[in-house]
Amino acid sequence: MELLFYITGLTCLYSYFLYPLILKLIPARKKNVFAQLKTSDLPKLSLVITAHNEEGRIREKLENTLLINYPKERLQIIIASDFSTDATDSIVESYADRGIQLVRADERKGKEYAQLCAIRASTGQILVFSDVATQIPADAFRLLASRFADERVGAVSSEDQFISNDDKVVGEGAYVKYEMWLRRLESDRAGLVGLSGSFFAARREVCKEWDIYCPSDFNTGLNCAKSGMVAITCPDVIGIYKDVKNPGLEYRRKMRTVIRGITAISRHPEVLNPFSMGMFTFQVWSHKIMRWGVPWFMLAFAIVTLILQGQGAIYTLALLAQLVFYSLALAGWLSPLIRENIVVKIVFFFVQTNLALAQATLLFLSGKRMTVWTPSQR
Repeated sequence: MELLFYITGLTCLYSYFLYPLILKLIPARKKNVFAQLKTSDLPKLSLVITAHNEEGRIREKLENTLLINYPKERLQIIIASDFSTDATDSIVESYADRGIQLVRADERKGKEYAQLCAIRASTGQILVFSDVATQIPADAFRLLASRFADERVGAVSSEDQFISNDDKVVGEGAYVKYEMWLRRLESDRAGLVGLSGSFFAARREVCKEWDIYCPSDFNTGLNCAKSGMVAITCPDVIGIYKDVKNPGLEYRRKMRTVIRGITAISRHPEVLNPFSMGMFTFQVWSHKIMRWGVPWFMLAFAIVTLILQGQGAIYTLALLAQLVFYSLALAGWLSPLIRENIVVKIVFFFVQTNLALAQATLLFLSGKRMTVWTPSQR
């Protein structure tokens, strides 16, 4: 039981703390070669923006897109409508004379199916994927193009920049900063396990195997690893988005993301085989599988800690630490005012995330799958 105490404690810490330390100890691969390209050498890009019933935000997104500094003759802009039933499509069509192309899915089968419809209509050497909620800086595409000057690079992910509605630090904002740091470590080793789904780019050949039942950000990283290329992060390319207005919707978004992620692994089990995928498999196990297990590791650690009470000071301290930790999360849940404290926000967000992980796992095991999506209102 004492051994189990240390094993469960380490598994709680592994994905978030020990895994990054291991990555830092592993030598980084040879640096990628980036080049500032002349305008005449810039590749043809096809931007695919996926939308479903976005009449309230689509104009702002289109205006932001038209400000992108990239030669118009080398940039194709496609709005992939996931069978929208509001005024989204008609608004997009009103921009046709400004170079915006509408591709409407023939049925609502999810984000990846709408993207696939757009891929079939695209002409670019590089495909760029974004969503309506993400704002893209004007210089982003030239920076992306420079990364693809290295033939080893199969995909490039933006880095998320989280902005709260009141410009204050929040739990998700701190988590996003941590996640971007971890991605940089992975990017320098076997490549990204998952890209920023709201803004990333990939070579056309990487997108040939497009699994519509698998999140495109994970599928793209997997396809890169299979083809001997890498998916990298680009700190200079930023995707800006705001927090979700409704915390309940944010919780459901987390559950949906995890269910889709577990579905992806179940559809592509070869990614868990180190003999075929090498270092990339280690990163998938560490970043995905072990993280999805954290709520169950935490539960096991709490049970073992209770059983060992009275058998040593370390077990008493561990119990007190857990009581304080969960009390902060409970206080944040009960009182929005208390949740304004930065420490409470981070603890509350962490516990909320792991509750979503646990519920999503149970739903997946019960047969729940998610293909269609409703974009979170930010």
